[in-house]
Formats: sequence, C-alpha cells, structure tokens
Amino acid sequence: MPGTSTPSTSSRTRRPRPGRSRRVLAVIALATAVVTAVLALALGRGTAGTAAPATVSTPEAQEPANPELLALARRDADDPLALGSPDAPVVLIEYSDFQCPFCGRFARETKPDLVRDYVDKGILRIEWRNFPVFGAESDQAARAGWAAGQQNRFWQFHDEAYAEPRQRNAGDFSEDNLLAMARKAGVEDLARFEKDMASEAAHQAVTRDSEEGYGIGVTSTPAFLINGRPVLGAQPTDVFTDIIDEAAEQARQQEDGDE
Repeated sequence: MPGTSTPSTSSRTRRPRPGRSRRVLAVIALATAVVTAVLALALGRGTAGTAAPATVSTPEAQEPANPELLALARRDADDPLALGSPDAPVVLIEYSDFQCPFCGRFARETKPDLVRDYVDKGILRIEWRNFPVFGAESDQAARAGWAAGQQNRFWQFHDEAYAEPRQRNAGDFSEDNLLAMARKAGVEDLARFEKDMASEAAHQAVTRDSEEGYGIGVTSTPAFLINGRPVLGAQPTDVFTDIIDEAAEQARQQEDGDE
C-alpha cells in the first residue's frame, strides 16, 4: 500500500501464459482495494521474483465461495501430497515454490498450528500444488518433492526443504542437496528417488499443478484456496484460522440443511 513500508508476504512470478482464463478471479467480490490488488496479480504486472502486494479474502468481506474454485479440491485418499481426511469439511489448496521465502514462512510459522488444531481434528485437509516459478532449481525441487511422495515422505521432505531460509538459484536445491534432503526426510530408496525425480511422470505431475494454478490466475506464491476462497501471501495465522472456522461453520450449516 502507498505510504507504508510493510514487507510483502508473497512473491511475484512471471507473466501468466497468454489466453489463460482469469474469469474466476474477476468474479470474486472483495473490497475495492483487494479487487485492485488481485486484478494486478491476474494481469501479471511486474517481473519474476519481485515482491507482490499481499491480499486476503477476509470473512468480513467474503461472498459465497465460487463453485469453480471449490471443485479444484481433489480429495484423493491416495494423494501423498495431501494431509488430512478426504472427507474433511474444509480443504486448503496451497500453490507453492520450494524457493519462495514466503512459502517457507508459512511452512514454519503457520502450517504446524493448522495441522495441530484442524488437520488432526478432521476439520481441515491440506492439498499441496507444485507451482515452481523461480527457474531450474524450483522445477527440480518440485520434482524432488513429488519423488519423495512416491515413497510417502513428501511432507517430511517439505519440512526439510523449508527448515531454514535458503538462497534462491544459488545451488541450495542442486541434485546433491535434494538427495541430502531426501535422506534426512527418511526416503529409504534413494536410487528410486533419483529415478522418480527425473521421470516423465514427475514432469507431468508438476505441470498439471502449475497449469491448474495459471488457469485460475495465480501469479505469485504462496497462494491458497480455502474452500474456494483466495488468500494470497504468508498471512498471519489468525487470518487462516478465521477463514477456516467460518468455512467449517458454513459446511456444518449446509450439512444440517441437507438432512
């Protein structure tokens, strides 16, 4: 915001591919300032790696969740890149890059509270989407995370990758370092891990997630959908808990109404 010096809590990415649909973000009714910021993201203003204004869809200014965004929740019981019950009333979808410092902040400061207070109680499901936007090391790290998931160690790898702030495109996510992270994360078959990381299946999985994000207008990381409601940037934990509480209550009311 003009006149402030508060650090941004999201990272701008490259311009989205021409022709991608931005209709979903366009129909989200938020406060005027928020709408302006979201449209700026959708239009891809700025250059890769520069800071983007953090915006949030708050309960006070919240319209009903868009059904197109709600439908993005996969709820696949066999998805190793998801935490929590497939039947949880609230699904948080996270579009992230392992090289994004704000994604790391969310992973270290907010995710543990959400897991303890919501995921472990069956209220929330977290679904990860690989959204690598900062170059070759981001792509490589995304494929490494997917490969760790093939041995059911994605979240352990996730926590290791985000355990501390790391330099972007400076070798922190080299193949050797990714292998070391996998080892620390408890990936047992490292030869398989390396093979999976280099596989076409890994490439396709990462591309699928990225295309999904670009398709709804995501251009910065981290970006979240909570039961179809957008939250951009590593917001304070209270922002997430307020929206999760409201979404859970709305899901309960809807379930009661259907009975």
